[in-house]
Amino acid sequence: MARRFYQLPNLTSLNVFDACARHGSLTAAAGELGVTLGAVSRQIKALEAELNCVLFTRHARGVELTAEGRDLFQVLANGFQQIGKLCQELRSRGQRRDVTIAATTAFASLWLMPRLGEFWRRHRDINLNHAISDNPEDPGFVAADLRLRYGDGRWRNEAAVELFGDRIYPVCGIEFARRHVLNEPEQLADMPLIRLDSVDPAWIGWGAWFAQFGCDFSQASFRRFNNYVVALQAAEENQGVALGWHSQVEGLIARGKLVRLGELEIDAPGAYYLTWDESRELSPAADHLRDWLLETGAVSIPNPAAVASPDK
Repeated sequence: MARRFYQLPNLTSLNVFDACARHGSLTAAAGELGVTLGAVSRQIKALEAELNCVLFTRHARGVELTAEGRDLFQVLANGFQQIGKLCQELRSRGQRRDVTIAATTAFASLWLMPRLGEFWRRHRDINLNHAISDNPEDPGFVAADLRLRYGDGRWRNEAAVELFGDRIYPVCGIEFARRHVLNEPEQLADMPLIRLDSVDPAWIGWGAWFAQFGCDFSQASFRRFNNYVVALQAAEENQGVALGWHSQVEGLIARGKLVRLGELEIDAPGAYYLTWDESRELSPAADHLRDWLLETGAVSIPNPAAVASPDK
């Protein structure tokens, strides 16, 4: 007999075994598969002979898995489920109306959600799913049809189109701003600073911001957060100064929840990009969402403010 590459038993026997294990009955398995009871019995006997173990114990009411049978069924059922799920996706990929968009918590909450209602109004037939994660290596983030990323535009095996750049400046609550004045970056070292510890190394923090001004911040006092939305909430509650990314805080500033502290700012070294897998053709629904995001991003580019720059 020719050696099988994966060292698997006969696939027909495995399929018959799966049906018997699910039903707990050879007769019910025969009915599902549209074959005779004798054919099912022969397949099970052949599989047991090839594996050199007993997979079922027979009794009057049907069959029951042995310990070896339970081990085989657990692995086999998981494998069949995964194969079936992928095959269904492949069958419907060109026609499906589901699209998954990935973004960080902050970007999804502060930039995407306020705008996404317009897309839903235009395309009510498209089902949108969201993969929200602050870890760019999260499996759900990586598997999404479209991803909103911040960085330099270079991600392996991904097509990337720039949406817009950004500006970064200090923000705080209204009462905090009334009690503090910021004219020089060194003054921030004497204020409570709200620091974001990001999983994504592309996001810059206070260290990089101070470096743009050549300032020493080693004596500064920090409160640390691993979630930007919560960090901004702490700033809103007058608990300190956070770094505001204009694309994400402009709405909060417009609603009076946050204010800029002073006029100092830097340009973000990276930009926001829309990305997707190079090797996977986007569905028509994903194409619609991609085009809308590119159109929306094109009109979301922050306008340069007439403020002091780091080199002046």
